[in-house]
Amino acid sequence: MITVENLSKTYGQFRAVDDISFTCRPGAVTGFLGPNGAGKSTTMRIIAGLTLPDRGTATVGGVDYRDIPNPGTQVGVLLDASAQHAGRTGREILTLSALTMGLPMSRVDEMLELVSLTPSESKRRVKNYSLGMRQRLGIANALIGDPKILVLDEPANGLDPAGIHWMRSLLRTYADRGGTVLLSSHLLHEIEIIADEIMVIGQGRIVASGTKAELLQGAGAFVQATDNTALTVALEQSGLAVTTSREGLLVEAEPVQIGKVAAAAGIALVELRPADSAGLEDMFLQLTATTQRDGAVTPGGPA
Repeated sequence: MITVENLSKTYGQFRAVDDISFTCRPGAVTGFLGPNGAGKSTTMRIIAGLTLPDRGTATVGGVDYRDIPNPGTQVGVLLDASAQHAGRTGREILTLSALTMGLPMSRVDEMLELVSLTPSESKRRVKNYSLGMRQRLGIANALIGDPKILVLDEPANGLDPAGIHWMRSLLRTYADRGGTVLLSSHLLHEIEIIADEIMVIGQGRIVASGTKAELLQGAGAFVQATDNTALTVALEQSGLAVTTSREGLLVEAEPVQIGKVAAAAGIALVELRPADSAGLEDMFLQLTATTQRDGAVTPGGPA
């Protein structure tokens, strides 16, 4: 389990993390979702013992990461796939990790096979790896100690569609076996598919959390008509709240109610369904609309 309580971190006048609290439970993938610069990476660096908080605590398995003996056997961490020794081969990196943790050398081959790095690829220097290969190597390194907890920052970056599908299956299996996963991303679709629970962070604060169903509770329905403008007028005249959403509309009502209004107004519908992906995307954009910091620079600290 990962437990964060009243965590804050400031760099100069910049508040990277602002009094956040959350828990990641065993047997679940917790998605940490937010725009670039929202505070995800800073939070994960604090959990991994790489950055000291100004206030609050972050524990893994009830213990500060820095107090865990042989931590790689308890917590697997991947914060930056490019932060690996470029002059070493993939096999050498995993071998050094196995030696450091006191693991049998058989774990190296097991991990290479798990992440689908071939024998020839494992002998290449990391500087010649693509970003996707570095991500696979980083995941192998995080898992080599057979930890109970995983902390992964943007692990899908650089992976092709097949690689992303592989990663989702890997993490799903890991969580189903009782592991705890904290997975960060700024990509809504990635988190939506794999996460059991979702936390949305913006400007250093947790602005929403819960399961997908809980976050979308009361979100209504998504509808697209041949004439969205006319449908908007008809729905609003019926007292329903309408929000423009991409090529359609988000309406705070049940689909059957929207269908009745459209039928009465003689408006043909192209699509009508409960709000799911569209609702989650709009919720995310609304919650983080005033917290985007894509251009922000954080001296001495990551996003």
